[in-house]
Amino acid sequence: MKKTVIVTDSTADIPADLVKKYDIRIVPLRLMFGSDTYLDGVEISAGEFYKKLVESTQLPTTSQPSPADFVGVYDSILKEFPGCSILSMHLSSGMSGTYQSALLATSLIEGEADITVWDSKSASYGYGLFIVHAAQLAAEGVPVEEILSSTEELRSKRCLYFLVDTLEYLQKGGRIGKASAVLGTLLNIKPILSIDDEGIIYSVEKVRGRKKATARMIELFQNDLAGVTNINVAVGTTADPASVDDFLEQLSAVFTVKETVLSDIGPVIGSHVGPGTIAAYIWPA
Repeated sequence: MKKTVIVTDSTADIPADLVKKYDIRIVPLRLMFGSDTYLDGVEISAGEFYKKLVESTQLPTTSQPSPADFVGVYDSILKEFPGCSILSMHLSSGMSGTYQSALLATSLIEGEADITVWDSKSASYGYGLFIVHAAQLAAEGVPVEEILSSTEELRSKRCLYFLVDTLEYLQKGGRIGKASAVLGTLLNIKPILSIDDEGIIYSVEKVRGRKKATARMIELFQNDLAGVTNINVAVGTTADPASVDDFLEQLSAVFTVKETVLSDIGPVIGSHVGPGTIAAYIWPA
């Protein structure tokens, strides 16, 4: 049985226990606060990031891993498991050049190597759940082609929405004008966002008040999952898991929840959406 090793990047926001359980290899992005540079998830945690974000007057910047970063990880795996397959699954190419860096790295590997690079067309645990699914299948000895087919099927069924608590960080990142941000804050506007089939974030609706916004998110899930009653759910928070208690309670009133995973939204997405964001990812159980 040929071994398959799953590689991803730090934006998948996979809980540490699942990374360890399935031996998922993580290539970190870099985060820059002024002159200070950190490896995402290695030298700065989500909790530390949000503390610095609130205190900072400038939005941090991020950079993708270089092809050399990926070559180092691939070479290490190939030495550890000679003849193995590598499935490298990454943040949407519509948001980052990480996928392209991984793809370029495959051409720089010396000798023959069975490496497949896959564009998730999603972000955070919106694709982290695909990585876990792929790693589960890999652990069972399922070939790469079948892993990808099953993961594509899961992607077609999974629904996701983000609820942004404040417009401040969308404004800082140039996504909306300052006047719109100020007016939205005064009106207590909570934008609901999603990611389209090309892996680009887009605005779904703007709702006044957090409670109404979470209720509207659940209505959107009901519309998307018409006829589905049993679901699995993953919820991403900005290092504040207690903030999802009310949302999960509302969700359980309309769906039978079989599995729940909590994830921290990492610095890359967090730098644009800011603290207080909730991201929900739902798929049929």
